[in-house]
Amino acid sequence: MKQKVSVPFMLLGILFNVCLIAANLLETKVIQVFGITVTAGLLVFPISYIINDCIAEVWGFRKARLIIWSGFAMNFFVVMLGLIAVALPAAPFWEGEAHFNFVFGMAPRIVVASLTAFLVGSFLNAYVMSRMKVASGGRHFSARAIWSTIVGETADSLIFFPVAFGGIIAWPELLLMMCIQIVLKSLYEVLILPVTIRVVVAIKRIDGSDVYDEGISYNVLKIKDI
Repeated sequence: MKQKVSVPFMLLGILFNVCLIAANLLETKVIQVFGITVTAGLLVFPISYIINDCIAEVWGFRKARLIIWSGFAMNFFVVMLGLIAVALPAAPFWEGEAHFNFVFGMAPRIVVASLTAFLVGSFLNAYVMSRMKVASGGRHFSARAIWSTIVGETADSLIFFPVAFGGIIAWPELLLMMCIQIVLKSLYEVLILPVTIRVVVAIKRIDGSDVYDEGISYNVLKIKDI
């Protein structure tokens, strides 16, 4: 029998992938707002964790695992297309090559840092969300959403920044950036939590799904186990 997915699941999956690709491109710019230095990916990346929470809460870890791997594949696909575009010769009259190459010609260490940090952080986020839901009997969604995000965002930052910018940015500044990113991304989750709660409640009502991950495998490689 063919597997079917609901419209809400499909739409969240699409938004998840778009947010990840956008964040991956925005990460190439380091911004400073009110004296705080962060990467521009902060604008959109936390949204992917909020979507991750919604999917894990409504459809369970196995569906979250599927979406995470799809996000990884689409990110990798866009990165490869960007590198191919950079390698192709530019038209002699085009003056934007240097800027284009800066955005899409990401160094291998940036690609490795971004994709690895995404996988580890996203899977930890979904795992914590799933286990806490079973342990709490489905109660305390706010606490589960916040703690899963803190765990996931911490792992993401601890991997991405040292791999991507180690030796380029001074370690004191790098550690400060990591801490700021973790705090701001987690605060992002807290501030938007009222919206997240309403979205989850609405999806559960529309979709009729509220999965508890009892007796499942948390092996991240079992993609077909959906």
